[in-house]
Amino acid sequence: MLKTIFFDLDDTLLDFTRAEAEALSRTLRAFEIEPLPAILERYHELNRRQWELLEEGVISREQVLTCRFDLLFEELGVQRSSRAVCDCYEQRLAHGHWFVPGAPELLEQLAPRYDLYLASNGAAAVQYARLKSAGIGHYFRGIFISEEMPADKPSPDFFKAAFAAIPDFDPKKALVVGDSLTSDIRGGRDAGLRTCWFDPHGRPPRPEIVPDYRIQSLSELPPLLERL
Repeated sequence: MLKTIFFDLDDTLLDFTRAEAEALSRTLRAFEIEPLPAILERYHELNRRQWELLEEGVISREQVLTCRFDLLFEELGVQRSSRAVCDCYEQRLAHGHWFVPGAPELLEQLAPRYDLYLASNGAAAVQYARLKSAGIGHYFRGIFISEEMPADKPSPDFFKAAFAAIPDFDPKKALVVGDSLTSDIRGGRDAGLRTCWFDPHGRPPRPEIVPDYRIQSLSELPPLLERL
């Protein structure tokens, strides 16, 4: 019988893509750069790749935060302080939130029946602020954010530290739910957990990272859990 569920936060429960675009648009305007759709999309691509490099252990968290802007500004042919822009961006990102459809209802339904935990990469100050804004922190028995852990997802060390903090934890009764194959699914599988890939956009699978389950809407999760 399933007992423990680890949820990712960004683009699993909270709509990070929308929050990112809003915060980035306001930040770029503050630094006299017009946030054209092509620029926002290019930043999104660069940012995603930098986080993937972090997951692969190639670069550090601090490098992620500044390199994404360094690369963008180099392509745009402008000179700005990537550190100053990053600080401004994260301040804006920390305020406000948008839910993935069905997320608050899902947590309300599952919290009385399962032990819910949050497992997130990201800056701790930003994630805690977004959780407070969304008002969903109380659903989780524990919150694990990589900046406060020995390692980032998908490292097994991230999950080992989480396991150690959970009383009477049994990996056979646990499931990871997240939108990232490289972070959530690979991390969960490498740590010996069952995994559920939240894939609302119908992305192509990766043969080297195979989840145990796949859902396209959060409403599919409760009936899946009933069968586990």
